[in-house]
Amino acid sequence: RFHHHDHPGEEGNPTSYSEALSARPETELIAAADRDPRRLKAFTERYGIQKVYASAEEMLRTERPDIVAVCTNTATRADVTCLAVECGARAIVTEKPMAHTLEEADRMVEACRDAGVPLSCGCISTTHPSFARAKEIVDADGIGEMLSIEASGPGAQHQNWAYFLDGQPAWVIGSGDEPARESGSAEFRGDGLMVTDDGLSVHFRKGGPAVRLTGTAGEILHAGNYMPWTLQKDVDSGHHRIEWPWPGVQLSQAGGAAIDGLNDVMECLAGNLDEPKNSGRRVAMALEVEVALKQSAARGGQRVELPLVDRSAGLEYDWHR
Repeated sequence: RFHHHDHPGEEGNPTSYSEALSARPETELIAAADRDPRRLKAFTERYGIQKVYASAEEMLRTERPDIVAVCTNTATRADVTCLAVECGARAIVTEKPMAHTLEEADRMVEACRDAGVPLSCGCISTTHPSFARAKEIVDADGIGEMLSIEASGPGAQHQNWAYFLDGQPAWVIGSGDEPARESGSAEFRGDGLMVTDDGLSVHFRKGGPAVRLTGTAGEILHAGNYMPWTLQKDVDSGHHRIEWPWPGVQLSQAGGAAIDGLNDVMECLAGNLDEPKNSGRRVAMALEVEVALKQSAARGGQRVELPLVDRSAGLEYDWHR
């Protein structure tokens, strides 16, 4: 039988957590909760599961599942995640965005950390195995000493840069933010700089790539979400920089992120991974950086120190989030 997680780079659809869970031989899809009876009916017809609930709390307290996928709207995601931990969940995956406020993100990260529960937040390209390959190249000095990271934005909903940090964000400067949009989103839409406590600079530039990792002896580029990676290395004592073949699985299509995110938490449970690539800790970091960039831009580019004191600060997203 074909199992999606065994074929990175060939995932395609499905993209739902329920499909990803049902496709793995070592997991059993046992229950679902949704306030919409039509969705529960469709779930039952698709998977043959009769244990369906109108209340997430009732499902969690009754079924006490090992793995929980939290696909609620953003407003309730922190509460459901913490409740899942309380009810004995061993691993949790969520949809994006992770949370509205820093306080909500803090609660999710702390609850999972204290209970030893791996938390992956969002079906995004960062969950793909090619990101792990890119980090292996960086960690092995494959592009020399890391000089800087560039990304099109901080992207708390879809961040590609936090996975490559060793240090913690120390301060930011932001400029050119745009007014909130009719969709309800007030996410940062400007340019900015973030510097970590170990001196690494991360540049956020409108029109920039998904992520660019620049070192003293080469560069790794992920030009756009779900676009292939390119690797360039210096030759002739640094006088020329040429493109090298990508040494591993490529990211070449959208889809499969639910499979990859689930696979990360399963690898954590097996003791093969310290934390998911798009872990709650990293997404919470991106959220705080994005909030700080907005504050800096609103103050005319004033430097904002991290961590932020006001944990009630946060972001609004598109109405459907």
